[in-house]
Amino acid sequence: MTKQFSLAHLTVLGCTPPEMTYLAARAGYDFVSIRPIYMGLPGEPNYALAENKEMMRQTKTALHETGVKLLDIELARICDDVDPKRYVPAMEVAAELGGRHVLSSIWTNDRNLYIERFAELCELAKPFGLTVELEYVPIASVTNLKGTLDVLRTVNQENAGLMLDIHHFHRAGDKAEDLDAVPREWFRYLHLCDAPAEIPASKEEMTKILREARLYVGEGGIDIASIVNRIPEIPYSIELPHDKRAQELGYEEHARRCLQSAKDYLETYSQTQAV
Repeated sequence: MTKQFSLAHLTVLGCTPPEMTYLAARAGYDFVSIRPIYMGLPGEPNYALAENKEMMRQTKTALHETGVKLLDIELARICDDVDPKRYVPAMEVAAELGGRHVLSSIWTNDRNLYIERFAELCELAKPFGLTVELEYVPIASVTNLKGTLDVLRTVNQENAGLMLDIHHFHRAGDKAEDLDAVPREWFRYLHLCDAPAEIPASKEEMTKILREARLYVGEGGIDIASIVNRIPEIPYSIELPHDKRAQELGYEEHARRCLQSAKDYLETYSQTQAV
């Protein structure tokens, strides 16, 4: 099966959705993964397409003209003070643009609350034909594979799945063999990148690397092949923010090198999976 790749928005966050779509097409990607849910983080551009009708029109045109598809939207965070219904306009955007998935993560320590709200998010996504992929993040509240599987098994939603981020998987200290117990249908795409083998001791350093200094695939110390060879063949969304390289190379060349390094690594180290 031919491997498919998506350009994740965090890799080229300074590009608007239509800009990144044209860029992704030129660089050779099959998909884009966009962030039309504005989270108000420091320095984060607002790409709320539900509110910006002109940008929405441009994005739709870019997808049509390039043939690049929308893989997923992000990030539908589960928080103490955010009603999941807030994400419905972004889901409408995803459905209109032909998207498949909504990415979510959990940022509250109240288990009863996050179980309830993640289940509600899945129900809200169903009328749009969208799945909801739960990602664990080492600086969030649900930080490892065990906690994520607990959520998925508890909510028992047919459109819920697991989204592995290679960086986060390594930082959590999870083991590749633990993936054997995960239902195959829960894997729909993953975030691909590399990072230094040594796990940062501080949250500040962890945050810095995951948001602005990830490495090209094969450049760091993560045994990526041991992870991808345990799961079905699914699209690889390259989430590889590296501020310095993006500034030096430009977003397009950075995105191109992200893709080429991933292809080179997977061709060398991964095995064909029979799923």
